[in-house]
Amino acid sequence: MFGKLAITQGFSPLAVVALRTGLAAGIMVLFMALFQRKYFYIFPVGLIGCGLAGAINGLGSVFYYLALQRLEASVGQMLYSLYPFFVALWLILDHQPPSRLTIFRITLAAIAVLLLTNIPRQPLDFGGVAMMLVAAVLYAMHLPINQRVLYEVPAPTVALYTLLAMSLIVIPAYLIFDRRLPAADVSWYPVGCLTFVTVFSRVALFLGVKKIGGMQTALLGLAELLIAILFSHLLLGESLSVTQWLGALALAASLTLVTYEKPAPFAPAAKTGWLSWIRPPALPRDTFGPYE
Repeated sequence: MFGKLAITQGFSPLAVVALRTGLAAGIMVLFMALFQRKYFYIFPVGLIGCGLAGAINGLGSVFYYLALQRLEASVGQMLYSLYPFFVALWLILDHQPPSRLTIFRITLAAIAVLLLTNIPRQPLDFGGVAMMLVAAVLYAMHLPINQRVLYEVPAPTVALYTLLAMSLIVIPAYLIFDRRLPAADVSWYPVGCLTFVTVFSRVALFLGVKKIGGMQTALLGLAELLIAILFSHLLLGESLSVTQWLGALALAASLTLVTYEKPAPFAPAAKTGWLSWIRPPALPRDTFGPYE
């Protein structure tokens, strides 16, 4: 919602994504340098994993804000909310199949999104829809990658290096393809709010992934759709039809069912799957001596 507000007030989509990501990364670096230097440490393969996840998510962010310029904030977030499907796909490829309850919740969420995107007498911008779906696919891809890193690395560390990697994608994209600056009288309030939301939500996101896994975090993350709908109505004047409200209720039901999910057990990353290479270096067998 803050991103859409910034765009409507005169910021270009690439400027919004570059500013919010770069400023958020800068805030995290400054805070950790002053108060939590221990979170700078990360093993090399974990750093590569964060870099890969950040690059993928950074590219997805570019598509997201380009799509947001062409779609209403509520509609854009509805389409983006399809990402749990893609998370499930990437996790299956990483040999982490979802439970039956999770599959049911994904199906219920799918029905909800279909109802939410049913907008009478208003044709969709298919270019914007395509870009938002690409953003959802890329966002979904970065969650399992970070989940692998989080087996061995604290969430604030993962959030920091992922944001830095995102900045290395979105800031050059702005400098190469845009460079437009907002007018002098444009309010920076939405960008400032978006920056702080990014910092806190990123840390919370990876804390969630570390505690309950990428799939459950993705499904709970659908709550952001309800928040986007509410604030889009209050601040941007967007509204929903009866069918869309039914979709919102179905989505709320999918979120409520998380109470019946079994918590994901914490275990070392599996040695198989497309992300099995993301693991800390193995210690020599005699590291602890003959009485290991």
